[in-house]
Amino acid sequence: MNANTILKFLDQDEFSVIPNRGKWIETGSMIYAKEIKEDIFLLFVINPELNNKSVRAMIAKFDSMENISLKEPKQLMFYLTLETTNDLHYFEKYMNISQLH
Repeated sequence: MNANTILKFLDQDEFSVIPNRGKWIETGSMIYAKEIKEDIFLLFVINPELNNKSVRAMIAKFDSMENISLKEPKQLMFYLTLETTNDLHYFEKYMNISQLH
């Protein structure tokens, strides 16, 4: 998965960069978050230190955006490791379907 493609998308779609304090996400990973419903966040976690630049997408519930790197989520609703372009397409389809409800 090309992490640079994801980064361009995140920059254009108003995601916030969350300082990673390494509490539950590996040190060195970059965290991008966007609140999609009250206290529900869409997260992208990119670890540039791993081979192929590991990219993970999550939908999770937190008390606030400030707690994202400090505490584990109250609830993890969706988790996907993006390894191929097809994974990204599946994720986009999931997001489009979930927005209908």
